[in-house]
Formats: sequence, C-alpha cells, structure tokens
Amino acid sequence: MAGGQERILRRRIKSVQSTKKITKAMELIAASRIVKAMSRISAARPYYEELVGVVRDLSASSGLPRSVFLGAAPVADKKGILAITADRTLCGAYNSSVLRATERQVQANRQVGKGSFLVAVGRKANSYLKYREVPVESSFTEVTDRPAYDDARRIAAPILEAYESGQVESFDIISNRFYSAGNQQLEITQLLPLDPSKFGSREDIQPLDFEVEPSPEAIIDPLLRIYVEETIFAILLEASAAEHAARQRAMKAASDNAEELIKTLSRVMNRARQDSITTEITEIVGGAEALGAGSKVIDESYLLSYSNKRTASA
Repeated sequence: MAGGQERILRRRIKSVQSTKKITKAMELIAASRIVKAMSRISAARPYYEELVGVVRDLSASSGLPRSVFLGAAPVADKKGILAITADRTLCGAYNSSVLRATERQVQANRQVGKGSFLVAVGRKANSYLKYREVPVESSFTEVTDRPAYDDARRIAAPILEAYESGQVESFDIISNRFYSAGNQQLEITQLLPLDPSKFGSREDIQPLDFEVEPSPEAIIDPLLRIYVEETIFAILLEASAAEHAARQRAMKAASDNAEELIKTLSRVMNRARQDSITTEITEIVGGAEALGAGSKVIDESYLLSYSNKRTASA
C-alpha cells in the first residue's frame, strides 16, 4: 500500500514539475514582450501628440470648426461599446474584468432605454458575448498581441460609419490601461463624441497667423477621423502591454504555487517512504524474533529426547 502511494506521489511531482517549466517559460516570454510593448507605446506617442497639436493650431487660427465629431452627441437609439480583450487566457482577471464591465454597460444602456452597438476585439470577448447571446456588430481577432495601425483603422471603420450615419449617439472603449509592469487598471474611455477641451480652449491658445486651404470645415472631419483611429491605436497598444503584464504576473504566481506544491508532495512522499521503511523494519524484527523463539523450542525438545534415550540405555 505504501509503495503504491509513493509511486502515485512521484508521478504527481513529475507532473507538477513539468507544469512549472511551462509556466516559468511563459512568465519569461511575457516579461520580454512587456518591454517590446512599452517601446511601441513610446514610439507611437509623438505622432499622437503632433496630431493633437495640429487640431490645436487649427483651433487657434479660427476656433474649432463645426463637426459631427465635436460637441453635443446626436440623438440615437443605441450607444456604442468597444470591448478590448485578449485572444488567449492565462492572464489572470484581464479578460474577465473587461467582460463584466461590458455587461454592466449593456445593462445600464438598457435601463435608460438604449440599445448597445457592440464591437468586440479579441477572441475572448467575441466568444463570451456570443455565449451570452449578446449581439455583436463587428468582431476582430489576432489584434492584441502586436497591434498595428492597420488594425486600428479596421476597427475604427465600423465605429465611424455607425456614428456618422446616426446609428449611435456615443462610443465608449472598455479596456485595461497600462501604467507600469505592476499596475494595470480597467478604464472606460469616451471615444465619441470628442471633447473639445482636449484640444485646448481659445483662451489657452495663442492665435496663429496662417491660412487653411481649402477651409477649416473641409479639413476638420478627415483630421478627426485620423484622430479617432490614432486614439484606438494608442489604447490597443496599452491594452497589449497590460495583457503581457497580467500574464507575466499570473504565470509567476502559478510557478510559485507549483513550487510550493512540489515541496508539499515531497514531504508527503518522504513521510510515506519513512512509514514504509519503518513497517519493513518492524516486519523483519518480528520475523527474526519468531525464528529465534522457534529454534529455542526445537533445541529444548531435542535435548530432552536425547536425555531420555541416554537414561533408557543406561
């Protein structure tokens, strides 16, 4: 019985050791990808800042022109939601936090008599919303690992079309934002309509003396479409970094738990081995004592028989 238990424990220890090797490798891979994701964020930030500066300069020349993307939201029956999750699991609460927030947002829209126009990024959002029978207007996969600007443009296309056609009155992005390797937070960002204060008020901006051709009104909408695409791209980059950080942290916790489990199973196996050895020693000692007692009885009966024969012959 003890030997069988020892074999079972040895197999479990080997299985946990194999799992630990996998989680440790995934932890190291995720840690290396965090650095690359952070470098992509840093590389994209100057373009985003320059784009905001162009809109600010346009506002400084003659004030922000009228645009469907600015000011009050249009009246519509739906509100848009862009949910950004990962294509894979093993990243802690990264996916579940976004999905729970998305469900809460859909419920809040329903309570105010509005429908939801959902755009899902990542396999987990797409599969979960389909399982919950929540209609998804557009879905995108194979995006969050290494987002590219073309991915942001593809995601922005149905969002801009729905907003410009009046299908939705607003669009919010639900995603995890990256602040540091140890700090990622779930945030809901308003994408549309754009807040004019982001580009500065006229009191804060010095007017510039330049002309705009053909006119500010003809330039502002294409410029703000690019701004929406760039905003989505920036959030995709941060979501990617947050995903890798969450996976690195989850795999580190899994590796630590595997190490603790190996220690526990090793102690149990050693205790079982000691019990087996003790049992064997006890059996050996008991057998030896039994053999010793049996030989003593044989010797006494032989001596008594020999003594009786000697007496009879005498």
